[in-house]
Amino acid sequence: MRTDVFVWAAIALLLFAAEVLAPGAFMLWLGFAATAVFLVVLLVPGLSMLMQACLFAMLAIVSILAWRRWFRGRRALAPADPILNRRTAALIGRVVPLDRAIVNGHGRVQIADAFWDVVGPDLPAGTPVRVLAAEGMTLRVDAAG
Repeated sequence: MRTDVFVWAAIALLLFAAEVLAPGAFMLWLGFAATAVFLVVLLVPGLSMLMQACLFAMLAIVSILAWRRWFRGRRALAPADPILNRRTAALIGRVVPLDRAIVNGHGRVQIADAFWDVVGPDLPAGTPVRVLAAEGMTLRVDAAG
């Protein structure tokens, strides 16, 4: 076998590996172009390196443009859960008892297995409070009811 066949196979594999290591769908299309050149060189022996490089460049441009056209035609899908990965946003509206009384505007609640600092009006421990907002890792609460 000729070395140019192995070179294009290696280039294709390296581009696919680069896509796996740094996903972004760009190297994938270059890998498809290199695979196509590999197949052409395998089936049509005697192509010059210049012709092979030009074929790769042309196929790379065509594949990237086709991907961009296809990708732009699709609008971004809305997430199934808009508060996914926004833990504090999921807590807004919940009613929980105060774990530690709110004194001078600061207290603590336990939600599931986590303790959260809260700010709000002074209230005794055990009082049910409603989470109104999340400010960083602190919840703003008010007496429920």
